[in-house]
Amino acid sequence: MKDSAKISPSVIRRLPRYYRFLRDLENEGISRISSKALSEKMGVTASQIRQDLNCFGGFGQQGYGYNISDLKSEIAGILGIGHTCKIILIGAGNLGRAVATHMPFEALGFELAAIFDAASLFSGLKIKDLPIRSMDNLNDFCRLHKPQAAILCVPDDSAKELVTRLSSLGIHSFWNFTHYDISKDHPDAIVENVHLSDSLMTLSYQMKCSL
Repeated sequence: MKDSAKISPSVIRRLPRYYRFLRDLENEGISRISSKALSEKMGVTASQIRQDLNCFGGFGQQGYGYNISDLKSEIAGILGIGHTCKIILIGAGNLGRAVATHMPFEALGFELAAIFDAASLFSGLKIKDLPIRSMDNLNDFCRLHKPQAAILCVPDDSAKELVTRLSSLGIHSFWNFTHYDISKDHPDAIVENVHLSDSLMTLSYQMKCSL
């Protein structure tokens, strides 16, 4: 495999899509597929698929194509799905509840270890059998259970202070649903930003262009 620092971010962002398609094909009972057939299903060129996968080693065989189960397992390993990472969620409002309820964490290599919220009105409530904890318990929980990542579903104006606090507790990886630019103040943090409004505006642009 190439030095991961030299692999294009666009290649990395396509890997989960490959994984999803391969998982669906495996569930359909299909055992192998050519790069051409996979490209037709995914709407990308066969050349693009081969180039992307060659960044991590050669997985196909000339005249045979790809073994779907093997390739899915290889991509799962590249993405880190094969090991379990403890993650906590901060913010039990509508967005936080939706993420906690509907995201298949275990299947993606994560264990949702705890949910926290600053609002006392959530005290005693549970989401997927996890009690919503007070932020007063955050420090003790992190020191005891050592989560490796955090999901931020909090208001933008509280995100900066929260990230500083989490960083001091040893958490440096964030799935960030706020508009706070974590990387600016924490350049060594691992951040995946999710801006739903950006996605909706992109849809708006594509709709406009189609007129």
